Amino acid sequence: MNIYVSNLSFNTTDVELNELFAQFGTVTSAKVIMDRESGRSRGFGFVEMSSDDEGKDAMLGLNNKEVEGRAMSVSVAKEREERTGGGGSRGGYSNNRGGGGGGYSNNRSSGGGGNRW
Repeated sequence: MNIYVSNLSFNTTDVELNELFAQFGTVTSAKVIMDRESGRSRGFGFVEMSSDDEGKDAMLGLNNKEVEGRAMSVSVAKEREERTGGGGSRGGYSNNRGGGGGGYSNNRSSGGGGNRW
């Protein structure tokens, strides 16, 4: 069973996440997701348990459990959706921080125009 864990302390490591869930059964993998640029935790991760029963026990036992001052949220992980396209928008509304291809954009890259006082 694959489990999504959110609201983790930014100090939580893969090993600590594994230890938390190991109380409820065999942990196949435990991974805290890290930001690529900063190398800092993004505050969520995934744990894979060897059986559904162990996974359910872990979810019941750890959901809303406070660890380092934060109440974890634990639920069944959803299948990853296919991502389409890539790089910037081609019109419409974009809320990314890279470049945009047109349309309304709320990105933070420098662009031409705007108010110049």
